Amino acid sequence: MSSKKNLFNTVWDLHKVGTLESGQDQLFIGLHLIHEVTSPQAFQMLEERGLNVLHPERTFATVDHIVPTALQTRPFKDRLAEEMMQAIEQNTARHGIEFFGLQTDHQGIVHIIGPELGLTQPGMTIACGDSHTSTHGAFGAIAFGIGTSQIRDVLATQTMALSRPKVRKIDVSGRLKPGVYAKDIILRIIAELGVNGGIGYAYEYNGEAIRALSMEERMTICNMSIEGGARVGYVNPDETTVDYIRGRRYAPRGEAFERAREFWHEIASGEDAEYDDLFHLDADTLEPMVTWGVTPGQAIGVGERIPSLTDLPSEQQDIAAKALEHMGFAERDQIQGKKIDVAFVGSCTNGRISDLREAARLIKGKRVARSVRAFVVPGSKQVSIQAEREGLPKIFQDAGFEWRGAGCSMCLAMNPDKLEGREISASSSNRNFVGRQGSPQGRTLLMSPAMVAAAAVAGEVVDVREFAPQAQPEPVA
Repeated sequence: MSSKKNLFNTVWDLHKVGTLESGQDQLFIGLHLIHEVTSPQAFQMLEERGLNVLHPERTFATVDHIVPTALQTRPFKDRLAEEMMQAIEQNTARHGIEFFGLQTDHQGIVHIIGPELGLTQPGMTIACGDSHTSTHGAFGAIAFGIGTSQIRDVLATQTMALSRPKVRKIDVSGRLKPGVYAKDIILRIIAELGVNGGIGYAYEYNGEAIRALSMEERMTICNMSIEGGARVGYVNPDETTVDYIRGRRYAPRGEAFERAREFWHEIASGEDAEYDDLFHLDADTLEPMVTWGVTPGQAIGVGERIPSLTDLPSEQQDIAAKALEHMGFAERDQIQGKKIDVAFVGSCTNGRISDLREAARLIKGKRVARSVRAFVVPGSKQVSIQAEREGLPKIFQDAGFEWRGAGCSMCLAMNPDKLEGREISASSSNRNFVGRQGSPQGRTLLMSPAMVAAAAVAGEVVDVREFAPQAQPEPVA
């Protein structure tokens, strides 16, 4: 392996089968993850062509998007949701694919259970019919979100055609201060580079601040790479990565693990690795971030004011004006003090155990504001089980939060958890698009789980550093 290769190009070349006439490369996909929403049509395409799944042992399935989090009895009240459930149950049984359904202890959001089970490993190529597949890049994997026809291709051939992107190194120096989290790093990156800044690129996150993060924090950052326009986001594997994977259900064992560990270190980008572009961010200067508009790039520090239209680049002014109209905000408004109606802690971005621990720490002994409905949705059953061991559900419930079952929940409007009318939500999820949380008139403010917890108690956006000024443990995602 050339020492000047970055991890992305090293892994790409190891999985490249050949170059097609279109100029795209055909890549072997080491791990294929599927869920109930994007897979039925792909399986139908196989049926129509009389094809089988070529490597069912490399495909794993779960249910997450349409799963109700309050009442999960079958059949589901939503007829389409029930049909999707039945389809994935039938398709996985027919083709011999491992399925983590509601009756198992490993059901959950696809991007949470993959790492939890040790399926996600450094040096892999990973594909899933979900844009936030970039999450798995936290392990030093190349992970792509793909469409239905590509799901079909991977099921049938274990390969897919892709154009090789360029690689941008994002160097994050310094260390996060108390009250500032991984979510704030990625929101600031997107705010500075823009929601289209990553088009044509893979993002490598590097630097002192990134290396200091836990695996769950790294997943939060890689998860939202797609919000910045990048197809892929990844972090080089290190001993933090190795320690996380060790002993998990699908991880190598014994000597095989030590050989894998050596390989994982070998593929990491070297100090002389070459990149197509560089971007630098100083973590020491970061403050808690909050979105004010209808894209993740429309984000500011909690102490900042919403920008004036004339302060923005000309190409951003039209969407910013529409965002202000939708949100009911004005130029130069303070984001701090904006009232909220709903507080949501969960999603594939921030539904892990560390997220729940931090939110619980902040609200322990406090009460959710009367004007706010608040709920916590664990990202997987394993997260829920661990939270119960630690007594977190009681802390949340005593504070006035609802404790729900595992699923995507209010991150997107494919299940019963939705905003109503003009409600405004403090959300730990990844997208604040118009209608994303269920109501065409609903409004979403993206922020860290800690900021959501503080807003739930205050009934408005507050600076979590002032809400909990006492000494904090090491930051979590």
